[in-house]
Amino acid sequence: MRSCKNILVTGGAGFIGSAFIRYAITQAEKIVNLDLLTYAGNLESLEAVKNDPRYFFVQGNICDATLVDQLCKTHQIDTIIHFAAESHVDRSIAGPKAFLETNVFGTFQLLEVVRNHPHIHFHHVSTDEVYGSTDTGSFNEESCLRPNSPYSASKAASDCFVRAYTHTYNLSTTISHCSNNYGPWQHQEKFIPHMIKCCLENKPLPIYGNGLNVRDWLYVDDHAEALWLILQKGVSGETYDIGGECEMQNIDLLKLIIKLLNADPSLITYVKDRPGHDFRYAIDCTKIKKNLGWTPHHSLENGLQKTIAWYEPAIKK
Repeated sequence: MRSCKNILVTGGAGFIGSAFIRYAITQAEKIVNLDLLTYAGNLESLEAVKNDPRYFFVQGNICDATLVDQLCKTHQIDTIIHFAAESHVDRSIAGPKAFLETNVFGTFQLLEVVRNHPHIHFHHVSTDEVYGSTDTGSFNEESCLRPNSPYSASKAASDCFVRAYTHTYNLSTTISHCSNNYGPWQHQEKFIPHMIKCCLENKPLPIYGNGLNVRDWLYVDDHAEALWLILQKGVSGETYDIGGECEMQNIDLLKLIIKLLNADPSLITYVKDRPGHDFRYAIDCTKIKKNLGWTPHHSLENGLQKTIAWYEPAIKK
């Protein structure tokens, strides 16, 4: 089992990064959160840990290799878990350059730091979108990378850099691909919180195309637990795919949200599909379940109920 005492978390003020910190704070001796605090960063999500003596926040850019190197030395970092990324597909279509800079060059800079501190284990948090779309079956760790958006292309490229540095420089690394996350603290431009907000405000519910696109939904706390297991027990050089085993068409998910909120179904509005919209993502998470003993705890309805319970008072303020 790998020792994960002093952890540097990049993008820890983001949705998934903050969930990981809230989960791992009781497990690690020290967690250093490096976050630039762009639109997706929210320190309120870390109110519960901000006064914990094991937690340190640093506002900064992962592309600043000097800063990252200094943090690794000062805090005797033995583990880096890399969340920091531009992650919204629509934003990547409108402005792909930022995704290249943050997701590819930022990952490269972190790997360069680890190359100078090879005792550090590096975990790269990636996405199932690197596999592209499939009509049948499920993606697993051996599936080919076939990204279809600037966002997924930038994540696939960073995956490849991690793999290349592992084999070229003999670094200790792991990679994970997750399916669509949801839960408290997610930015309201994402599908589930946006639909919850629109339902609560009795506004139109926009859904792309015919709404038949399929996604697998992973409750964020289940993801955080999986990542902690990978840090501790994951084999260097290996990739682990993390799925919620909650596959559903977007329109059916929206109807479930409407039902749970007792909202008006007539608010559903079909809008022009976005360019290169992948039809279906599906993750086979057999490997992490079998090798590391992880399993998702939340059904989609249970996870949605928890998510709605959190968003309802926040939106109605």
